[in-house]
Amino acid sequence: MNIQQKNERKPVAEEEIDLKQIVEQYAYYWKWFLISMVATITVAVFYLWYATPLYKVDAKILLENEDRATGEMAGLAELSNFPGGGGPSAFVVDQIDVLKSRRLARKVVLDQDLSVSYYVSEGIRSAEVLKDDSPVRLAFVNGNITSASTKFILSVVNGKVTFTDSRTKESVDGLAFGKPVKTAAGVVIFTPNAKVLSKGITTVEVLINPIEEVVDVLGKSLVITPNTEKQSYIVNFSMTSPLRGKASAIINGLIEMYNRDVSDDKTKVTKATSTFINGRLDLIGRDLSKADQRVEDFKTSNSLTDLQAEAEMNLRNLTEIDRQVLDARTQLQLVDYMRESIVNNAELQLLPSNIGLQDQSIEKSLVEYNRLVLEREDLLRSSTEENPVVKNLTQNIRDFNKNLNTSLNNYRSTLQLSLNSVQSKKSEIQGRISSSPRQELGFKDISRQQQIVETIYLFLLQKREENEIKATARPDILKVIDAAYSSNRPVAPKKSIILLVALITGAIIPLGILYLKFLLDNKIHSRKDIEAKFAAPILGEVPSSKDPIVHDNDRSSLAEAFRILRTNISFMLGAKRESAIIFVTSTTSGEGKSFVSTNLARILSMSGKRVLLVGADIRSPKVLDYLGLSHLQHTNVGITQYLINPEMDINNIIIKQPGQYQFDVIYSGYVAPNPAELLMNGHFDDVLQYGKAHYDYVIVDTAPVSLVTDTLLIAHNADLTVYVARANFLDKRLLNVPKELFEEGKLKNMAVVMNDVDFAKGYGYGYGYGYGYGDMGNSSLRKRLLSKFKGVFRKKQDRY
Repeated sequence: MNIQQKNERKPVAEEEIDLKQIVEQYAYYWKWFLISMVATITVAVFYLWYATPLYKVDAKILLENEDRATGEMAGLAELSNFPGGGGPSAFVVDQIDVLKSRRLARKVVLDQDLSVSYYVSEGIRSAEVLKDDSPVRLAFVNGNITSASTKFILSVVNGKVTFTDSRTKESVDGLAFGKPVKTAAGVVIFTPNAKVLSKGITTVEVLINPIEEVVDVLGKSLVITPNTEKQSYIVNFSMTSPLRGKASAIINGLIEMYNRDVSDDKTKVTKATSTFINGRLDLIGRDLSKADQRVEDFKTSNSLTDLQAEAEMNLRNLTEIDRQVLDARTQLQLVDYMRESIVNNAELQLLPSNIGLQDQSIEKSLVEYNRLVLEREDLLRSSTEENPVVKNLTQNIRDFNKNLNTSLNNYRSTLQLSLNSVQSKKSEIQGRISSSPRQELGFKDISRQQQIVETIYLFLLQKREENEIKATARPDILKVIDAAYSSNRPVAPKKSIILLVALITGAIIPLGILYLKFLLDNKIHSRKDIEAKFAAPILGEVPSSKDPIVHDNDRSSLAEAFRILRTNISFMLGAKRESAIIFVTSTTSGEGKSFVSTNLARILSMSGKRVLLVGADIRSPKVLDYLGLSHLQHTNVGITQYLINPEMDINNIIIKQPGQYQFDVIYSGYVAPNPAELLMNGHFDDVLQYGKAHYDYVIVDTAPVSLVTDTLLIAHNADLTVYVARANFLDKRLLNVPKELFEEGKLKNMAVVMNDVDFAKGYGYGYGYGYGYGDMGNSSLRKRLLSKFKGVFRKKQDRY
């Protein structure tokens, strides 16, 4: 059955990424991953073993701001921290800049002698120790003057110091402790530390750095940050160092230096303020004395004690005198009224009483007079005026009237004298009051100057007292919430992270290399590469094999692959076909078309079929080489000879079942100078027709199609064209050649065979061959890896 492929067939759609394929593709190189991860973890372990651990030291303080806003002002300050209002207060930010200043850092460096570092050997590395833990201590006589880093290697021998300057290579032996010695860093002296020397530590490395460099390093290593909360006055300190004690001392020293620095500034301000106030008090005191003297002179000259009190007293006296004048005048009016009443009382009528006269004798006389008048009136009701009793009463009333008039006249004279006296006093007091404004104006002018000077004087006295109290109290400008502290666990290097990074790096290195390898790889690897390019049927996949030929009773994966290929060819040709011509070709040389041809002939002959293998690649004959029959080239003729001399009997060029093989062979013959012309003469068709008439299968090993046209010249004779594509060999760009031949139908009934497929690398989705033998292709990745590990384990057991 000859199935002609149609041009309209389209390549299958590209499938989604097969994750399992990718995993298997990389898992093939699992040894690379294992070796890489073991190497990186080993490096990490050595790094952790010899790396110097780093510890983090933290501290926290609360700044005391004397100008901090309170009450409503504090509320307004908080409102400024709404979105767009900023973060920490300006005061905190300013103080952090002060704490980070080189000036304070330099003070700490000089105070703690941080320009000198001590290192003691610990195995193959040197670790920094505190000054108190060094066997020998160094001190400068005139300060550190070095301009470059200097290292001294000190050792104590027989109670004396031996040291070498690693920069100048100068050495000093047998130097006594405490004796000054001139070095590149300056004049220094060495003192022993008996406590450390007693432990047997006698060698130390002393590193001396320029002060400015130490200040720079300190500024970079010390981290000072405000609290995360807005309007907070808390400041955080942190420092990472291999020496916790040194870092703690630096942070605590910086805090103390800052506190002392600000306190000293405040003390200077206090002293300057005190000096200013005392000077001003002397001047104001003299002015105040002059003002007091002027007040005293004014009061003496005007006979004043207290101008305001005297004015008030005069006003009170004037009021009292006015009242007295009013009373006197009232009494005079009452007296005149009574006198008038008495004069007009000819008929002896009742007189008014209790009208307010202050003379009690007159009031009593009036009462007695009215009683006599009433008694007379009562008698007249029952008698006449001639009655002696009535007459007697009338005479008495007349006498009382005269006496009362006399008393009133006397009382009026007294009242007039009293009124005159009071009015005289009133005139005097009014004179005093009229002169008071002028005296008050003069006194106020003098008093105002006195009060101004006195107020300034009292204000300065108050400020001086406040300044003295402030200078005496001198509170800290900060509160230490947490002094420098550190945990015993180092923050770097972190073992878990280092090992994890090493493990990941160990996996990434081969992964990256493989990724680049696969990315730059333009070779085909599986049937998927063919199917993605064009839709030709895939007959089968031939695995990689070291053996070039299938043997009798062979159960290898190679033999199984060709058995499957044999079955698929039967399906392609159809069951009713009596004989068939099968062409085997490829794109380029070296893809294994001769390998496929010979093994296909071998496997077909094993099934009892009559097979003729024709070597039609007359440019590069290889059939006999694959069969191991190269020696027959010298004793037999081939296709070339027949095409040149078609009169020759075809049976003469057939090698009958050579060696152990059960199929016949027609080899190419010698290499002709004009192979294309020989194939075009039509006599090659006679050879194929002869083979088709006498054999079940005629397998023709042809030339590569991309290099020469030989195969295309004879392609019309094929019932099936087996196109061999070698994995890991053929460039994907050359797939355009078989694609064009397939889509244009230039090769009849074309089907592809993938050759040299390495299923262990995980390319494609091919299957393993050999039921029970080498059936790793059907197993999962986990099972294959497990099988490999078990195999290694068994080999180790066999050794013992």
